[in-house]
Amino acid sequence: MLARIQVSSPVRRGQAMEVRLLIQHPMETGYLQDLTGKVVPRNIIQLLTCHLGNQEVFRIEPSSGISANPFFEFFLRATMTAEFKVLWVDDKGVKGQHLQILNVV
Repeated sequence: MLARIQVSSPVRRGQAMEVRLLIQHPMETGYLQDLTGKVVPRNIIQLLTCHLGNQEVFRIEPSSGISANPFFEFFLRATMTAEFKVLWVDDKGVKGQHLQILNVV
């Protein structure tokens, strides 16, 4: 699973900035069938968290109503350059993460 993060640029100290996050994940609801008629097992992201440095800045527990390759958008305020870390886990126990340095001017 891959993640893409886009932040408004430049990131200015103390100003609100927009964060866009796209996670590559099938988000199977457990209601669909494959070509043979067999039900595709449910597999959605159970928990997604974002941390800036040591502080959690965003948390979501998506439901099966979220489409494949979910897109999240939120705002945060950064006061210093820090590591931006995205962590997620799905129904199969597969964990993913994405790390990116957030440079603040």
